[in-house]
Amino acid sequence: MADEVRDFYDRHPYPPPVDNLDKYRRVWQEGQRRRADYHLFWPARSYREDQSILIAGCGTSQAAKHALRWPAAQVTGIDFSATSVRCTEELKRKYSLNNLQVRQLPIERASELGTSFDQIVCTGVLHHLADPDAGLRALREVLKPDGAMHLMVYAAYGRAGVYMLQDYCRRLGIGNTEKEIRDLANALRALPQDHPLTRLLGESADFRSQAGLADALLHPRDRAYAVPELFDFLARAGLVFGRWVRQAPYLPQCGALAAAPHASRLAMLPLPEQYAAVELWRGNMLRHSLIAYRTGRPGDSRLPRFDGDDWLDYVPLRLPETISVRERLPAGAAAALINRSHSDPDLVLFVDAAELQMIEAIDGRRTIADIIEHVATSKPAIRPTRRQTHRLFQRLWQYDQVVFDLTGQGDNVRP
Repeated sequence: MADEVRDFYDRHPYPPPVDNLDKYRRVWQEGQRRRADYHLFWPARSYREDQSILIAGCGTSQAAKHALRWPAAQVTGIDFSATSVRCTEELKRKYSLNNLQVRQLPIERASELGTSFDQIVCTGVLHHLADPDAGLRALREVLKPDGAMHLMVYAAYGRAGVYMLQDYCRRLGIGNTEKEIRDLANALRALPQDHPLTRLLGESADFRSQAGLADALLHPRDRAYAVPELFDFLARAGLVFGRWVRQAPYLPQCGALAAAPHASRLAMLPLPEQYAAVELWRGNMLRHSLIAYRTGRPGDSRLPRFDGDDWLDYVPLRLPETISVRERLPAGAAAALINRSHSDPDLVLFVDAAELQMIEAIDGRRTIADIIEHVATSKPAIRPTRRQTHRLFQRLWQYDQVVFDLTGQGDNVRP
């Protein structure tokens, strides 16, 4: 089966190979974008760019993209597919990525690299392994004690339609030749409108190319995880959950569920149980993307908290995919804040005029206390109270509008 999976990716490299990363490089030249990305993983660590990064299962371009994103970092990409390694090497040569090393190596043998990493990125890989536990343990072994891991695995409930079609293909003996993939694509056009897969066909990029279609429906092996299974998976590997990369879809405080009759019951549950319940309530999650750390790592408690006074010293950083809409708003709202990476239409945060003034004062340098003072000085008619400010910045964080630099060093950072 391992040979079959490797052959599958050699014939159908995924994501589809690209030969131009100019737009990606331009986007990530903006220093505040990199800083926000850094503090998503390490809120309490001073900003730095000279990290060591492992892209485990790098595919055709992911390692090259990280090398462009972090030019001062040392990036290592590994993949067991010769085609993926070759595509990455071509991008390395084209863009003179001297900070990138690429090796054909399965992630279960990551220790053969002979080094450890500040950050490990493994997205869309573990759920294809014969033994995901062995793969994740191998990655933990090469993660530095205070390192961070970005993981993405398939989610169980939102992929119900995918697994129905996978079973359909198995029953018909549909293979992954080019003709069989084209025939399958044509057959999907006749799929009933109320089939669980139909919505995904129009929304997911996985179905817009032959390689994506093959990866979604004809892959020799994949599995999916519900939230409780995912937490058990991390624990078996000696890892602890940090946060969701985009957390609003999992929080009962966000979206329509916040006003539902069960909101107070949900709030009484331990956090993992809240996440599990919200996954069931939403029912449409396709993947889980999260940040994990080594169990017992230093600084476990230094994630953003709002139950004391420390939050006043946080430096908020806007996430780059957030937008502010000023049209067709409900009464009393001055803007609707949207994170474009959210797929659920209810995850919109409405803010009033006073709150919008504080949001517009976020510049990556001011602490929350500085923002309060700035608004009070520049807009004398608006004097935000401590309670209003506390509620606003907690909600901005919950809705994935901001991350925080907990070091309070915003004025000293010039990425």
